[in-house]
Amino acid sequence: MYTKRNYSVRLMVYWTRRSIYKFIAIAAIPTILYVVFDWKFIHLPWLPIALVGSALAFIISFKNNASYGRLWEARQVWGGIVNTSRSLTLMFNDFITNEHSPKQHSEKALFDIRKELVLRHVAWMTALRHALRAPKPWEMSHVTSSDIEYMSDVEIKERKYTLSEELDGYLSEEEKHYVLSKTNKQAACLKLQSNHIKRLKEEGLIWEFSFLEIENQIVELFTLQGKLERIKNFPYPRQFATLNLFFVWIFILCLPLGLINVFDEIGLEIMKDTTNGSLMNMVGKAFVWLAIPFSVIVSWIFHTMERIGEVSENPFEGIANDVPITTMARGIEIDMRQMINDDPTLIPEPIPEQKHIQM
Repeated sequence: MYTKRNYSVRLMVYWTRRSIYKFIAIAAIPTILYVVFDWKFIHLPWLPIALVGSALAFIISFKNNASYGRLWEARQVWGGIVNTSRSLTLMFNDFITNEHSPKQHSEKALFDIRKELVLRHVAWMTALRHALRAPKPWEMSHVTSSDIEYMSDVEIKERKYTLSEELDGYLSEEEKHYVLSKTNKQAACLKLQSNHIKRLKEEGLIWEFSFLEIENQIVELFTLQGKLERIKNFPYPRQFATLNLFFVWIFILCLPLGLINVFDEIGLEIMKDTTNGSLMNMVGKAFVWLAIPFSVIVSWIFHTMERIGEVSENPFEGIANDVPITTMARGIEIDMRQMINDDPTLIPEPIPEQKHIQM
């Protein structure tokens, strides 16, 4: 039966297959030299290699914990954006009324005001998405062949469309020009939002204490935005990331040199069994070749764990393991527009999965 677990295993093997080819070559070459050409001198003692492997396991564990912490924090912050967005929409619905206004507005006029605020909030999320998807020098998905290959037929909206194109319909031309002229475009959107709320308060459409509550929510959005920008703009320390990769490859290169002698000694012990001489001799002579698959398996485990930590370091690159900010932003937009009873035909559809990936 086909399951998601089976798909994940197949995906992991496919994703790392280029490395597997390298591991096979690295393990096969010294084994062939050792067995076929009788280069017995190329083996290394197993104890120091085992010590390196033990230390490497701790280092990789530390990196993976730190990388997962960055990924999980990014997901929590976006969860905060979800909650704050819904709360803000609830306030737009309940606080923007004619109760304190000297001029009475129609329900359609009040709806238009609420919708303008909601669309501007979506514009803020759009600008934030594009800022988070912008490539950084330390991000590796655009230069790693396995990531490039797997994501080649996956559409990333922030790479396909410009921010100017995606802001169409959410901001007026004047506001869009203002936002695009600023360095921090997402902050510019929140400034426009705050200015609009202030005008509504001055017109009496929002009570003064309600205005303060809405402003507190905008301040919270600034806080959440700052947390995401910190994760985006401050990478996992490069000395740890670079040294980890060097250590892994040193271990992988040394591993078969230690295993071939170990498996050869096991084979010699098997050949001492005289109860079934010819069979045991065959097994004993061939046993050293098992160093190749065992070396490949151990190398794959260490390298794949290091790669998992690497792809988790930067949770906004737009690869399979990242926080699906495009999907989440669309979900927030749908929720907000439904909460203000917008025309269902104008509300966009959810972002579909691509290759079982939410973008």
